[in-house]
Amino acid sequence: MDRDHSSDCIATTLENLCRHWERQNSDESPYDSAMPCPFTIALSREAGTQGAAVGREVGARLGWQVYDHELLERIAQDLGVRTILLDRVDERRKSWLKESFESLFGVPFVSEATYVHRLIKTILALGAHGECVMVGRGSPFILPAASTLRVRLIGPLADRVGAMTRELGITPGEAHRQLQGIDRGRIKFVSDHFFFKDAADPSHYDAVLCVASYGINGCAELIVEALRRRQASLANANQKEQNRSRRRGTLTLTL
Repeated sequence: MDRDHSSDCIATTLENLCRHWERQNSDESPYDSAMPCPFTIALSREAGTQGAAVGREVGARLGWQVYDHELLERIAQDLGVRTILLDRVDERRKSWLKESFESLFGVPFVSEATYVHRLIKTILALGAHGECVMVGRGSPFILPAASTLRVRLIGPLADRVGAMTRELGITPGEAHRQLQGIDRGRIKFVSDHFFFKDAADPSHYDAVLCVASYGINGCAELIVEALRRRQASLANANQKEQNRSRRRGTLTLTL
């Protein structure tokens, strides 16, 4: 993708998002401060598993914006765009955003480079608005677990080599070498900047899906279903808490 075309895509995306956020912020419905931020989906993936395609399919099914790793990097590198993102976060989310960012930088070794600071601020700002799909760039380790569905996409090596061979028009041997390099780089990025976490450890995710087994559409369907279940579970828990609060209030008035 050439730089001019990429810049046009970012400008168009941000213009559409700003309109969406303005509509959200003008909503006069009551806001419950006890509710977490709107949900976000964060995808981690092995090289060659077509993570961007899965993300786009999930976004299409939900009507959510999708940010792949290239778009996140370009937005993070553009200080002006990042400022717009932060400015558009309404006051109801400011404290959440501040607390999340400060918690990630509570340990000195995390703040290694200005770029990482910008990237994290960008992802947190997007997460504060919610209803988006993020592909890569450590997003499962940046966004709060309570409001994020974290998914890891995997696949057999032979399938991944075949996918990269077809996509790039290279030999299987070269595809294998590139896969190994990309996977090492992604694992190192997460380990270096997020408390030595292992991006390949399944315990960090809500779901681990084999793209070779389910395909792009199948994985998207499973991710959307997992999101619906998480949302329903959260709504049920909030309803129970509200009922307990009402009972406590009734008991106090009776006494």
